[in-house]
This record gives sequence, structure tokens and C-alpha cells, in this order.
Amino acid sequence: MISIVEANTKKLINEFVKFPFALYKNHPYWVPPLINDELETFDKTKNPAFTSAEANFYLAYKDSKVVGRIAAIINWDEVNNQQKKKVRFGWWDVIDDVEVTKALLEKVYELGRKNNLEYVEGPMGFSNLDKVGVLTEGFDEIGSMITWYNFPYYKEHLEKLGYVKEKEYLENKFSFNNVNPEIFLKANELIVKRYQLKAVNFTNNKDIMPYVDKMFDLFNASYANLSSFVAITDVQKEYFKNKYISFINPEYIKFIMDKDDNMIAFSIVMPSFSHALQKAKGKLFPFGFYHLLQAKKHSKDVLFYLIGIDPEYQSKGVTAIVFNEYYKTFKDKGIQNCIRTPELEDNHAIHNMWKHFDPVTFRRRRTYKLDL
Repeated sequence: MISIVEANTKKLINEFVKFPFALYKNHPYWVPPLINDELETFDKTKNPAFTSAEANFYLAYKDSKVVGRIAAIINWDEVNNQQKKKVRFGWWDVIDDVEVTKALLEKVYELGRKNNLEYVEGPMGFSNLDKVGVLTEGFDEIGSMITWYNFPYYKEHLEKLGYVKEKEYLENKFSFNNVNPEIFLKANELIVKRYQLKAVNFTNNKDIMPYVDKMFDLFNASYANLSSFVAITDVQKEYFKNKYISFINPEYIKFIMDKDDNMIAFSIVMPSFSHALQKAKGKLFPFGFYHLLQAKKHSKDVLFYLIGIDPEYQSKGVTAIVFNEYYKTFKDKGIQNCIRTPELEDNHAIHNMWKHFDPVTFRRRRTYKLDL
């Protein structure tokens, strides 16, 4: 007998966050999140996503034991401003029992129907800066702090329940040793000169802060044409600024400005924290913080987290300047592998940008859709 309980108390939200730790215990490729970070994500008084979204969290029990979890989410900006009558599901984890998945998803349908929504899509979070997609290929590759890992049967559960593929995401990587700087060195000089552009680099996080709002505005502008994009609000900008910027090595954040000091491109790269997070086991103390600090200083793998280019400059080769700046930084730090975060399969502009680096697709993931 499967029973579904809404996680609406502190104790139950704790169970919701900790369930994957039991499901993936000692798994070599699962990367645990930080427990306190997850708790904050689901706290309506702390996460600004709740200013434009609503969510209910559910746990599935079988023989008094937790066997699954799911979040049912409505992003009201998406529904009202983009007229996408969609209910989302995310933070979905489950044992290999399709009946448990079915029972959990019924709660998502309930929320959708109650609000006259037309279809369900997931897994996805509140916004574009959350994790996305169920893993469909690359199960023998270590995950990252910005993606969900899952067992192969997740995809099978959804397909058995009538879900169809909605969006496909690719994850690529390339070896830094294979990068030939000649490709962008010459282009960098030409483009800097032609458009009177300059790169801004940093050595401490404090100096980055005055630029961050401009960066998020540019992020909204540069991704506006993507079908899945929902703009980041001012409240969310403030939250992300305070939560994440100090966590990133300042030398891994690059801004490109025009002659009038307008930001026309930005890029954020992060050291890979995957192994450090596995050692931390979800906790910053007593030793988690040490492992993360070591990774921040010494990781030889980097993750290209975000890149944004003003639409006016998107076909003008500005990425040559960005790559030129990173080449100098990575060479200095002895970086070995460059990993890219999930990119929509149909985002051809972004794939063209990387074609000279001989990238290899090592993981695929997708969101699934079902009409209500």
C-alpha cells in the first residue's frame, strides 16, 4: 500500500531533503547537495522564487518507509506572462516501482487541474537557474552540483506512464590540453579593435558586486528567445548575488564591456565541487567546508556555468575575447578538463560557439511532458 503525504512541516521537509541520501547511499556517481542549501530552497520565507511561484512537496511511503518524493510547482510568471498553461514537477526521486511514481505524479496533476493548467512538464525547478532534466545517457559519469543524477529506470517510469520527450539537453566536455589558442587569439585582437571592447577581470569578489545586476539584466536579454526561458526577477537577482557570487573564484568571472562601459557579455565558470561534495556528505561542518575550500583552490576541472552575450553582439565573435581571457587563467591554474552545463539541443548558437574545441557529448537529459 502506497500512501502520499504532503511535506508541510519542518520534520517532513527534512525527510524530503534526506531521502536521496538513502536512495543513492555510497553511489559512485551521485553528488549530494548541501542539506542546509536544499532546506533553504524549500523555505518560502527565504527563497525568492516563491514570490512568483508556488510549490507543494510530497513524500511517498510504503510499509512506513519513505520510497519517493516529488515537488509540484507552478511558475506564475510563466503561466501569466508567457501563457504557458504548465504545471512543473521537480526534485523527483523514487525507488524502482512505477506505481510509486504514478501516485506521486497524481499530486502534480491535482495542482495543475485545480488551476486550470493544460499540461505537466519535468523534472525542472522553479526557474532557469535550477536543475533540469532526467538523465537518459551518461549514468557512469560523476554528476555535478548543478545537475540531478538519477537511475536509468526514471526514464522508463515516465515513458510507461505516457510521457513524451519535450526538451533534450546535452552535456559536453573537452580537454583543455586540446585547446589551440591560435583559433581565438587573432579573432580576439580584431574584435576588440573593431568594436572597441575591453575585458574586465577580477582578483576579489568584492569588486564583482557592482556589476552583478547588469549581468543578470544581460542574462535575461540574451536568453529571452529560448522557448523555455523565464526572466529572473529583481528579488531573485539579490538572492543569487548574496548566495553564490562569494562562492565562485573571482578570476573565473569575466565581463566584456563596450567603450561606454555597457556590459555586452559575461561568463561564469566554477571549479568542479563534485568530489568535494561527495566527501562532505551534505554537511558543511565539521569537514565539508574544508573539502569545498580545497576544491575551490585546487580543482583541475572547471564547469562552464553561465555565458550571456547581448543579442546585438551574438554573431560578432565576442566569445573569442571570453575564451582568450579564460585561456590565460586556465593555463595559469593548470586546468585539465572543461565541462559544460546542460544546453538545449536546439540552441545552435551555443553549440557553434564551442565547435573548435572538439567537445564530446558525455551526458544527455530531457524533460518530459504529459497533457492533463
